[in-house]
Amino acid sequence: MTGHPVPANAGVWQGAGRRIHLQEVGTRDGLQAESAFVPTADKVALVDALSDAGLAKIEVTAFVSPKAIPALRDAEQVLREIRRAPGVVYSALAPNVRGAERAIESRADELNLVMSASESHNLANLRMLREQSFSALAEVAAATRGTGVAVNVSLSCAFGCPMEGDVPVQTVLQWCERYVQELGARGVTLCDTTGMAYPTQVAALTTAFRARWPGTELTLHFHNTRGMGLANVLAAIDAGADRFDASFGGIGGCPYAPGASGNVCTEEIAHALTLMGYDTGVDLVRLVAAAGRLPALIGHDIPSQIVKAGRRLDLHPRPVEFEAIRQRAIERRA
Repeated sequence: MTGHPVPANAGVWQGAGRRIHLQEVGTRDGLQAESAFVPTADKVALVDALSDAGLAKIEVTAFVSPKAIPALRDAEQVLREIRRAPGVVYSALAPNVRGAERAIESRADELNLVMSASESHNLANLRMLREQSFSALAEVAAATRGTGVAVNVSLSCAFGCPMEGDVPVQTVLQWCERYVQELGARGVTLCDTTGMAYPTQVAALTTAFRARWPGTELTLHFHNTRGMGLANVLAAIDAGADRFDASFGGIGGCPYAPGASGNVCTEEIAHALTLMGYDTGVDLVRLVAAAGRLPALIGHDIPSQIVKAGRRLDLHPRPVEFEAIRQRAIERRA
């Protein structure tokens, strides 16, 4: 907290202890985009560190073909070996029934299912028409019934498609309705897959979703492709959202947004929201330490400005000659 007086109409600018759930996707969405294979023991240690840092949910891995995503070929071992913290939801992406069965056997708390709001992106990314993807998701959802494992559906390109442009709001809401009503999804994630979202658009879509399905968990998944990640988070909070995906270190990305930065950075979002008075449940010191491990593991620098510059009040020592400077200034004044 800054100690500055808060205007009566502060709105989103003053959190006043409101709970915001930050959900970590870096160990799946981030690491799958890396060419380097992070050793299994290091993946487990990263997830454990993120658990200790207080993240509400961690998307640990993806149960996909090792040929398609070799970086996550150790999905079963990672999910089985992590230390599970009370209250943390451990999620895994599952694209089909076999992947779902593997995830359930490995004790996933939740399955994340993915398709795109646009036909072009769905074909390019998943090699299926949207209706074919929905049928596959329905099979996965059916396989989870009676297992106690929850289902979340992530709708890619909900804020725009890099090949088609804007996606009609009605199209997005129609798919959401099918996830809630036909699949029985506990939650829906609206994904800004290539960083096309902007704050007024985010506010409008968030408001429309919350009005129609107030009892459904809504998550917003933003990328910082065009530098609007934090602004979009604040717009969504102002419209009633309280769950956000983020990636520690800011790693991740999308092959259809070449040259772009990755997902919004978990420690940057947590840092900003904490300063504004929101309760994220996150221990920033532990989170920054976890993100600081990444460069050595993935072999390159990370986007995180908090890892580079530190938190706002991480102060620096005065220059060695500071007292001499002070004395000279005093003497000049005299």
